[in-house]
Amino acid sequence: MQLFRDQAERFGSTILDKDVTRVDFSSRPFHLWVGEDEYLAESVIVATGASALWLGLPSEEHFRGRGVSACATCDGFFFREREIAVVGGGDTALEEALFLTRFASKVTMLVRRDAFRGSKIMQDRAFAHPKIEVRWNTEVVDVLGDMTVKELSLRDTVNGKASTLPVQGLFVAIGYKPNTELFAGQLDLDERGYCIVSGETRSKVEGVFVAGDVHDHRYRQAVTAAGDGCRAAIDAERWLESVGETTASTATNW
Repeated sequence: MQLFRDQAERFGSTILDKDVTRVDFSSRPFHLWVGEDEYLAESVIVATGASALWLGLPSEEHFRGRGVSACATCDGFFFREREIAVVGGGDTALEEALFLTRFASKVTMLVRRDAFRGSKIMQDRAFAHPKIEVRWNTEVVDVLGDMTVKELSLRDTVNGKASTLPVQGLFVAIGYKPNTELFAGQLDLDERGYCIVSGETRSKVEGVFVAGDVHDHRYRQAVTAAGDGCRAAIDAERWLESVGETTASTATNW
């Protein structure tokens, strides 16, 4: 990431490590605020991403990166021949669990309800896999360990009975939330809050482009987001040329 940043700066980009707090896309130039500081831009690329939903446990935060993860494709390799748990009952959880069987010796799926919410084909694959075990009506109440995860404290959601599960990893797969609160009323969002684009990167507002997980709820990979960023940059440049703004700068909201 530092190499990417260095390259951008060599080509003349100014990088501000600040969080945009408000935008106004109703007229050009567009207005963006960081607190009381106002910035103007002829074009904007929205690349605010999506955040994984977490269980909200203090111990979950404590062990994040030390056995707790929300990305199987990112971290699965580190759990080769280990026993791990996946929390969730939708397609995301089923996909994560099936992917993790490539590395783990055993994958235990912890589902709060008595049934999956995912598609039947994904359920069938999980049920048929010899490495996957499903525990219904189960929620995680604590993550235990020393330097890394060693055990989960569980509770039965029906009778309240407590139990423990020895594991070396916990993958939370209860969904993602796009970081789009900033753009409510400014851009078109779908029912889940993801930005709606036309073509590859265009939003409903001329001059505002969208890239990465803020609109992509299917792939959610660094490589696909990077490709989106490239397309959005090219689209923004060509759009600026088409409207005659050859000297305008492009503001990117990270």
